[in-house]
Amino acid sequence: MFDFSKISKKSLIGKFLRKILKLLPKNSVLPILQGKLRGTKWIISSGVFSYWLGCYESEKQKSFIKQIKSGDVVYDIGANVGFYTLLASKLVEDRGRVYAFEPLPRNIFYLKKHISLNKLKNVEIIETAVSDKEGEENFLEADSVTSRLDSVGSFKVKTISLDNLVKNKKILPPNVMKIDVEGAELKVLLGVKDIIEKYKPIIFIALDNPDTKEKVIQMIKNFGYNIFDLNFQDIQEINNISEIICIKNENINFRTFK
Repeated sequence: MFDFSKISKKSLIGKFLRKILKLLPKNSVLPILQGKLRGTKWIISSGVFSYWLGCYESEKQKSFIKQIKSGDVVYDIGANVGFYTLLASKLVEDRGRVYAFEPLPRNIFYLKKHISLNKLKNVEIIETAVSDKEGEENFLEADSVTSRLDSVGSFKVKTISLDNLVKNKKILPPNVMKIDVEGAELKVLLGVKDIIEKYKPIIFIALDNPDTKEKVIQMIKNFGYNIFDLNFQDIQEINNISEIICIKNENINFRTFK
């Protein structure tokens, strides 16, 4: 996979490519150019160009692909406009299931469009924020990527606890969870404690809140998980780590590292 994002904006080729990309009509629907999602229909205006180019978070994509197999159940918590939802849908195939959790109306619009354009039958969208309890919380709408639960937010969104959904058999328990909630990671984990203890899913977490990073790491360790970076190296220093993969100790096997 070629990572276009590594081309300097200041280089001649970087300037040229960006000029070409700006000429594309905003509402164009085009096939993703490379990677596992190559050929998947994508709306250009939904987000950054690296989605359509297929190189969005290339290292995380590779790790994600290694951990998901046909028939798995995947939770995409903080689904945004659906890049990882579509990727998980392809990986789990018809026997699997993907639950996409997203509270922001703008993102839900594109998420639904992408699922419809690609005629996906194994995805369910749940239009709520994931937290440690059911109810309502303030939501800060910064932009399509960094919006988050925040006490200073200007509007309310519904929140759910995933433990309750699984307990009440409204959704299937997960094999893999992807958590990218722009700083609300601790709240999500507090609401999935029963799931983690009982079902031991593989967990991908984006560590977006420096104030809770150590607490998140410690909580995962207390669950009996090993923690790795995206290259499956043991975490030695957390200050510069923004993405982690968490795997229950007894579930570590050769497939994890190949």
